[in-house]
Amino acid sequence: MPRAPLDELYFPWLYGLVADANEENPSRTYWRLFKLLYDKEFVWFVPNDDNRMEDGRALRGEFADREELERVDPSWYHLGCSMLEMLIALSRRLSFQTDREPHLWFWDLLKNIDLDGFNDRQRFSDQYVEDVLEQVIWRTYTHNGKGGLFPLEGPCDDQRHVEIWYQLSAYILERV
Repeated sequence: MPRAPLDELYFPWLYGLVADANEENPSRTYWRLFKLLYDKEFVWFVPNDDNRMEDGRALRGEFADREELERVDPSWYHLGCSMLEMLIALSRRLSFQTDREPHLWFWDLLKNIDLDGFNDRQRFSDQYVEDVLEQVIWRTYTHNGKGGLFPLEGPCDDQRHVEIWYQLSAYILERV
């Protein structure tokens, strides 16, 4: 889902929302992983998960406003939402619900899907990341959410059929 040349500005801006864009040590940078997250489209099929897509796409308007961009092609705002956008927006929702910083929630989400240690120094398979993202998108994780963004100890429902917002809420409640 290429969107260049606007991507040359937007992608680093997204990165800077949850990671240190000025960091140069490859053991503390995540450009490659983030690019894979950015290139993977978030697909929703559980009712109301389209709200998570819209939250992610709303970051584009914030970016255009903050960067004072003029003449942005209106169709750019309606392109598919990337997993990176969705995860950043979801982290902001978590932050609003808990008063914990969004970047901390972002890294917790990556930890929940076992992608938090994939820095630029580490060798890892793009296919592994793709498989993890496919598992999250198509909800092939376990009934309690293990393998997904919000694993629960005692779920009331099969998390594979629960909208992301309610998964988020149950996850927060288990940790309070």
